[in-house]
Amino acid sequence: MGAPTGFAYDVRGEDVVITHHGKRATVLRGLRAEAFLSVVDRSDPQLLMARVTGDYRHGNERVAREHPRNR
Repeated sequence: MGAPTGFAYDVRGEDVVITHHGKRATVLRGLRAEAFLSVVDRSDPQLLMARVTGDYRHGNERVAREHPRNR
């Protein structure tokens, strides 16, 4: 699995709207929007948006998939 892709963000007034493949994933308001905007330029924006929306891999999916009860 590679790096996250398909995320975009748009600043609308004081809100930050994050979309994933063209569909709205979340809206950040207030302090969360300010914190996001202060960090997005200094880090990987795709990874940051994936983390903010909760749409990222936790690292244990392969182990869980190979467990006998999940076969």
